[in-house]
Formats: sequence, structure tokens, C-alpha cells
Amino acid sequence: MRIAQIAPLYEAVPPKLYGGTERVVHALVEERVRRGHEVTLFASADSRTSARLVPMAEGGLRLLGARDGLALHIAMLEEVYAQADRFDIIHFPRAFPRAAAGSRFRAEPLAQARGEA
Repeated sequence: MRIAQIAPLYEAVPPKLYGGTERVVHALVEERVRRGHEVTLFASADSRTSARLVPMAEGGLRLLGARDGLALHIAMLEEVYAQADRFDIIHFPRAFPRAAAGSRFRAEPLAQARGEA
């Protein structure tokens, strides 16, 4: 399968310090790659992954001292939308703010609730 994994931009994947969601995203991405899926990770540029990385911020926003990441998250959603035809599944962790673009995806968007790994 061709899977787009979207990560919040506040921490690297995997996180350098704090970041439970980013740890789960990392585990999911690495296992999917290990199982032979074609995975693209949309995340901060300081992320480490064996998947294809699409860097959407120069680094984890929290450690960079960014106060508000909404504009970067919206820009990331627009990039995901621009590439949506490349994917079978687009996976958003938690209640990711995807409402701005969610109805425009042809691929099946999958939202993961907290505690569902």
C-alpha cells in the first residue's frame, strides 16, 4: 500500500525529548516500511525515518521556540492534498486539524484517536 503518514510539527519523529504522539507515529511508520509498504512521512525536517520524508518545517516547532504552528500545519495539509493521488491511505494521528482539506482527499483519510495504536 502507498501510505501517507502525517505528523504534528511540534516535535521531530521520533521526538528528541517529549512527544508521545511522535513516538507512536515513528513506530507505525517503521513497521509499515518493514512490512513492505511505500510510506511517506510528512513531518519536521529533523525527523529520522526509513520512509520517504517530506519536510514541512525546519525542525520541531517546540524546540525552535515557535509560538503558533497553525499556518505551517495548514501549509502541510495543502501539500498532502497536492500529493493525495499518490496514496491509498492518508493517516492523521489523533484529532489532527485536517478539516480544512479533509473533504478534498480521494485517498481514504484515516484519523487515529488517542490510545488507538
